[in-house]
Amino acid sequence: MHQLTLLKIISIALVLITALFAGAYPFVKKWRQGLIDFPLGQALASGVFLGAGLIHMLGDSANQFEQLHIRYPLAFLLAGVTFLIFLFLEHWGREINEHAGNKSKSFVMIAMLMLSIHSVLAGAALGLGENSSVVFILLLAILAHKWAASFALAVQINQSTLNHKLGLILFLIFCLMTPFGILMGTVISSSLDKNVYLEPVFNALAAGTFLYLGTLHGLSRSFMIEKCCNLKNFTFVVIGFSVMAVVAIWT
Repeated sequence: MHQLTLLKIISIALVLITALFAGAYPFVKKWRQGLIDFPLGQALASGVFLGAGLIHMLGDSANQFEQLHIRYPLAFLLAGVTFLIFLFLEHWGREINEHAGNKSKSFVMIAMLMLSIHSVLAGAALGLGENSSVVFILLLAILAHKWAASFALAVQINQSTLNHKLGLILFLIFCLMTPFGILMGTVISSSLDKNVYLEPVFNALAAGTFLYLGTLHGLSRSFMIEKCCNLKNFTFVVIGFSVMAVVAIWT
């Protein structure tokens, strides 16, 4: 089996296991407290997402559209629209939270929708990867984000008025989103001869996703806003970004 394909299969298994284990405890113990924090991991993941979005995904998408003789900056448009959609969804969730509280079913549904879209597009970016080094680093960043997102969603579900069975179904669907995205990206990368627009479009969408995850995800609770003033944490953001910049030399 090709090394890159094997790495993607391992990625699917690791992401799924991480999501399931991270979210299991709130369901078993009915955890109702806040999110367990891991600032250095979050900082590193933020830097990797930022670097992957700007240096790899957005750059690749722009080059691919140019090779297709599309002069309009379509890659940047798609990335920007994706970024704004996530920002809209997060603001919408905050509006619901302020009026109905974070225990409302609507708030949980918005959180589920947003985290699932994040997960699919992040997984697709990994699946589209054509270099083992890039795929491996993206996997580490996705795992660092996935466990936190999984735990947070599980806590949110258990705080809400959703019945236990429906909440568990929603959580399991969320856990499958990143593996589904990886599979989708892998299929797209293997069928490029059939539709040459698929890869640049998904790279642009992934770029917008990564830019949002690396900067404003969580808004006032965003790592870049809340904790980046700590020089140690900011150093890890720079390290994550630098790693993606160095990897770009060979990709």
